[in-house]
Amino acid sequence: MSNNIDPQVLNVALRWTQAPFDPETIEQVKNLIENDPQELTECFYRNLEFGTGGLRGIMGVGTNRMNKYTVAMATQGLANYLKKMFPGKSDISVAVAHDCRNNSDFFAKITAQVMSANGIRVYLFEGLRPTPELSFAIRHFGCQSGVVITASHNPKEYNGYKAYWDDGGQLIAPHDKNVIAEVEKITDPSLVRFNENPSFIKYLGKEFDEIYIANIRKLSLSPEVIQRQKDFPIVFTPIHGTAVELVPMALKAFGFENVIGVDEQNVIDGNFPTVHSPNPEEPAALSMAIKKAIETGAQLVMATDPDADRVGIAVRDDKNEFILLNGNQAASLLIYYLLTKWSENKKLTGKEFIVKTIVTSELLFDIADKYGVKRFDVLTGFKYIADIIKQFEGSMTFIGGGEESYGYLVGDFVRDKDAVSSCAMLAETAAWAADNGKSMYEMLKELYVEFGFYKEKLLSITKKGKAGAEEIKELMERFRNNPPEFIAGSKLVMVKDYKLGICRNIVNRSVETIELPKSDVLQFFTEDGSKISVRPSGTEPKIKFYFGIKGELKSTAGFDQVNEALENRISEIMNDLGV
Repeated sequence: MSNNIDPQVLNVALRWTQAPFDPETIEQVKNLIENDPQELTECFYRNLEFGTGGLRGIMGVGTNRMNKYTVAMATQGLANYLKKMFPGKSDISVAVAHDCRNNSDFFAKITAQVMSANGIRVYLFEGLRPTPELSFAIRHFGCQSGVVITASHNPKEYNGYKAYWDDGGQLIAPHDKNVIAEVEKITDPSLVRFNENPSFIKYLGKEFDEIYIANIRKLSLSPEVIQRQKDFPIVFTPIHGTAVELVPMALKAFGFENVIGVDEQNVIDGNFPTVHSPNPEEPAALSMAIKKAIETGAQLVMATDPDADRVGIAVRDDKNEFILLNGNQAASLLIYYLLTKWSENKKLTGKEFIVKTIVTSELLFDIADKYGVKRFDVLTGFKYIADIIKQFEGSMTFIGGGEESYGYLVGDFVRDKDAVSSCAMLAETAAWAADNGKSMYEMLKELYVEFGFYKEKLLSITKKGKAGAEEIKELMERFRNNPPEFIAGSKLVMVKDYKLGICRNIVNRSVETIELPKSDVLQFFTEDGSKISVRPSGTEPKIKFYFGIKGELKSTAGFDQVNEALENRISEIMNDLGV
């Protein structure tokens, strides 16, 4: 059977059939060599790489899988890099956390073990905790780095390893590539230091949760509103994940007294038994919570992903039925509330800013412009939002920001998307709307009347494995080398190629440089104002198409008609692009 295996793949796999690998691993690899060359290829054809979310993959044996060896070798590489970057520092420290997934606690302990064996002090959470709390811990304790074991909202067979730097944000250039280079030098587990030093590990418990929640409490802009709306009914579900205690704590700290749980989904379980996928972007993930809200008369539904950095929400429409808001809509409502209250509270000085990603709704920028708040666009990935906050730390104040993929951040004491604080602030936004006699749905329609009806849609196409990765690459090259002249009857006027770092104006044939890091993203702009973005996911085997169009809404009464027209327009664009 080994004759059917790529020689390079086989050579790598054979190294995993001898010491220092443990007997169980050796047996599994031998079985793959003899009986499943296709799966063997998937397990060994490459090494896991840091993408927009760090190291992420299916759990199992092999260089392309999450297992104790890939985790340990990645940790050794990170430890070596830390020693290079902080030479002579005797108290280098890292924070380590993990989510609810199968093997997450095991991988976190291996990470702490290897770090301590390298003489690096570790702040290890005693149990599962939200990713944003890990970011907060790095900043609170003055750590040089941090690691959280999570695969975010991926299916149950996945796990991951997110690495952070001393600002509390995920690794960006040059650290991301440099860490990869150090990890690649760890070619064998024998190069890993496994001898744990228990005296270098400090455990973090509930007392630290209270510090984190206290910082979130300071974000509240309308305590008097919440006092009046303290019985505002909210259903919350952590979808079996890490927010099970922290989000209710945050809501209680804000003053909300009518928070309703979904008992079946409050059970910590890495198999996510009540959902097909623990992704709050998918409607099915919120179905149980919406059912609970209908039963209890709740006005707001919130659901967080397993590591509690994303949140999806559902609100009642004008027919009193629940609808899901997408990430662009939730971000727009949140930013509108924040900037309105900052203005009303006389907190705007001209030195405040918000940040969004290039594929997120332009509505956020329109809102910022209304209030004279500076705004920045960054590449997809919250680490780039964190980098902007770091650049302007001390000179300007970050109010809030977000990305269309359901990740938001308010304030700067955390440097990653934070579903815990976002749940509290979205609940406050809903209470503020209710205090003004309206729902969040009505508030959204009023935004569209004031700023224009922004309609966005995301299409994700999954292409698994090696063949899928090659297909995605070919698709990107086709769009890059042969862009369409017209899209849904509208002439192409501009192409932004973030991989080449250039913006081509088709009309006047000018070319400008894009002042952002290189990334494999294409954006097409048409004469009628449509924006289509195409990018391979950095964390999943997917290629994503983001469609953004804008229409005029003269009054809230015309919402349904304009919405249907814009929906049809997006369908035309998708058909033209063949997706």
